Amino acid sequence: MNFKRLTDLDLRGKRVFIRADLNVPQDDALAITDDTRIRASVPAIVHCLQAGAAVMVTSHLGRPTEGQLRDEDSLAPIAARLGQLLGREVPLVRDWVDGPVPVQPGGVVLLENCRCNKGEKKDDEGLARRMAALCDIYVNDAFGTAHRAEATTHGIARFAPVACAGPLLAAELDALGKALHAPRRPLVAIVAGSKVSTKLTILKSLADKVDQLIVGGGIANTFLLAAGTPIGKSLAEADLVAEAREIIDAMARRGASVPLPTDVVVASEFSAQAQARMSPPMRSVPTT
Repeated sequence: MNFKRLTDLDLRGKRVFIRADLNVPQDDALAITDDTRIRASVPAIVHCLQAGAAVMVTSHLGRPTEGQLRDEDSLAPIAARLGQLLGREVPLVRDWVDGPVPVQPGGVVLLENCRCNKGEKKDDEGLARRMAALCDIYVNDAFGTAHRAEATTHGIARFAPVACAGPLLAAELDALGKALHAPRRPLVAIVAGSKVSTKLTILKSLADKVDQLIVGGGIANTFLLAAGTPIGKSLAEADLVAEAREIIDAMARRGASVPLPTDVVVASEFSAQAQARMSPPMRSVPTT
């Protein structure tokens, strides 16, 4: 698969904007409980620093309200952990969209939660142009959000002088290219997440190519509904049941399948204290 890679570019003296995926889980005290995504983002940052670039990194965290920045939405804990991993202070910059961002070649800053900027989720062109003006090179290293047409994933790439894939995104694209264009059989795809709607195009594409399509998370609930299975009050997208049914039927027609869960965890309420139990999915259950 041909695309522009970060490792192909001369970065010396350039202002590099990295869209990372630092959306890590936190406890009630906002302490990070799993820093896997932060650690995975370090190689791209280190590569840019060693090449003499001025590095700006941003990410979303949670689901903030655009135009507002609450304490629980701040990337401050991520900046602290990233600084520990890099062995240097990583300043956190607020109100960065209109620049200039205070960073010099060989330095790195973390730009506050990008989803707090008005227009981010709607891929606002004006916002994207303002962000693109901050950099010489835009790097998408956030495969987990690359499917979303947002200002920091799609819009800025249209207007930045140079746009490229970071090592995490490049590795995923290489793997996808190999799997889709020269696959070994049987070919199995695993797609999970909360929403079918954000992954519908890729699900339909995969349904034409794979031998089994394994779905998880809220996506699995939508497919369970499509198969006629009660899911109680579990997260699902009832308006996309027909599309899920079409995918199941299309795969069945060519001898492929969408295997669904044979047991589920259920509880009587949405609560951390709720008593959970295992149950077969083919009978009515109160909630999951």
